[in-house]
Amino acid sequence: MDIWITTIILLATLYLLVTEKISVALTAIGIIVLLVVTNILSPKEAVAGFSNPAVITVGAMFVVSKGMMRTGGVEFISRRVITLARGSFTVALAIMLLLVAVASAFINNTPVVILFIPVVMTMCCEYGLSPSKFLIPISYASILAGTCTLIGTSTNIIISDLSASYGYDPLSMFELSIIGVPIALVGILFLLIAAPKILPALANPVCQLQNGEHRKYLAELQVPENSSLIGRSPTDIFRRKYPSLSVLELISRSHIYRPERDLKIISAGDIILVKGSLNDLVDILHREEVELPTTEKGLTLGAQKDAPIVVELIIPPHSPLCNQRLHNTDIAGDSEVHIIAVKRSNLHISEHQIHDVLLKTGDVLLIWCNDSKLSTIRNNTDYLVIEDVYEELIHKRKAAWSILNFIGMVGTATLGLADIMTCALTAAFLMIVTGCLQMRDAYKALQGEVLLLIAGTIALGAAMQKTGTSQLYAETFLGLFANFSPVVVLGAIILLTSISTQILSNNATAVLLLPIAISTAIGIEVDPKPFIIGVCFGASACFATPVGYQTNLLVYGPGGYSFKDYLKLGIPLNIFVVMAGMCTIPIFWPF
Repeated sequence: MDIWITTIILLATLYLLVTEKISVALTAIGIIVLLVVTNILSPKEAVAGFSNPAVITVGAMFVVSKGMMRTGGVEFISRRVITLARGSFTVALAIMLLLVAVASAFINNTPVVILFIPVVMTMCCEYGLSPSKFLIPISYASILAGTCTLIGTSTNIIISDLSASYGYDPLSMFELSIIGVPIALVGILFLLIAAPKILPALANPVCQLQNGEHRKYLAELQVPENSSLIGRSPTDIFRRKYPSLSVLELISRSHIYRPERDLKIISAGDIILVKGSLNDLVDILHREEVELPTTEKGLTLGAQKDAPIVVELIIPPHSPLCNQRLHNTDIAGDSEVHIIAVKRSNLHISEHQIHDVLLKTGDVLLIWCNDSKLSTIRNNTDYLVIEDVYEELIHKRKAAWSILNFIGMVGTATLGLADIMTCALTAAFLMIVTGCLQMRDAYKALQGEVLLLIAGTIALGAAMQKTGTSQLYAETFLGLFANFSPVVVLGAIILLTSISTQILSNNATAVLLLPIAISTAIGIEVDPKPFIIGVCFGASACFATPVGYQTNLLVYGPGGYSFKDYLKLGIPLNIFVVMAGMCTIPIFWPF
């Protein structure tokens, strides 16, 4: 009876995930509820997925990825890829897939995909491309490359250890490369041809990270006593580090100087009127060379409690602030609020200092305040608060820390000094402690729908194993091929493993099916080694669903995909891997 109930829940889950009649998160919660209500699993067993290393790892990876994006830690790679691609979709996709494949053959492919998600987003913004055309292929390329070496995926290591425990030789480092590399190359070629035609062209949700002319602000920067800018010409001070920043005026002892006309060097206490992007202005304020004229406290965006946040305040129609001088407003007189800059559409502000600006409808004030102050500001109807501007900040001064965190995570995981969950959690913790990311950003980075989906499917997999449903399906399936040749039986093993890994994790699938594969080979009196190799390739052939592998889940949210998108591209790739394995494995590992 339990098997029938589990089967019904499994079919209902697949139907809801494919059709998306309800949200993915609600489906995941429904799985857990049904398994508990029907007494298939105890409450403790049903929610065990939330403490599973896969959930913790993916959640930590989201935080690490956000830290890499927020600090611009991927900018170097992005710029190189963008330069080589020269705006060509095909060239960009080919470069991405090859880079991901080479890296994934030797290190865990999850952090590799994490690294390339923001690279894709940046490049797509640069050339107006759709990230949904890139992200699934990147995930698939990393999976294909994982079967090229023993350390390419943890599944290969598990199978090698199990093989040795059953009395057979363990896998060597490059034993799988003989057919793994050709399969990966053909798979990548298929992705290059098919992905542009099959995958949807969805809009890029993060293109606001690009600062165009329409995101320029007018700001005053005061030169303090110890500034290195003293004695320099205002036309040269920002040219090298901030080439897009314009110096409009130099205000010295109430006199106004035009840098392009007047020869005047900077003195202590001078005010520089500049026009620039959000990132340039905030980055300048992080340094000690300039400061806001009315601010006594420096701007430090770090991991401290009640950390500062940068927001925009828009003056709405009929606001009492309209036609008021900025310095006469309550916001300018609030000691807890610090005005960085002013922005106006088709910017032309005649006043010499921004605090003398006569406010108009649609004007934008760029401010910073502590997080605790934000709720008070939001309740004021004199202006509208736009928090999304904070998402545009790139903390470039922390880029080195974010890169070191990431390299440390990958290095320790690759060397086996710690498992990937520990490495990911440590990297996420360090991203926050070192100021690469604030806690509010870390919370936002966690994609709850994806984490719920993992926990729900883990519970379903546990139910299938506990009730014997998985074992029954496997034995019934293989029974259909009892009288066929060893090659066909091998193909059936690979197919069964591939189907199972779409529902269970690839590691769980390998543990469950390897003993079945070995006993099947012994039953038909052939060498079990080809079947062991077959389980390796089948367990990694998880392309048809987002829950089949961690990297598929990682790109699910950023790409804006539906369950059906994975089916369209994943099923042909699954069939190819199964057929290629069935035909080539007996050549190198004879029966």
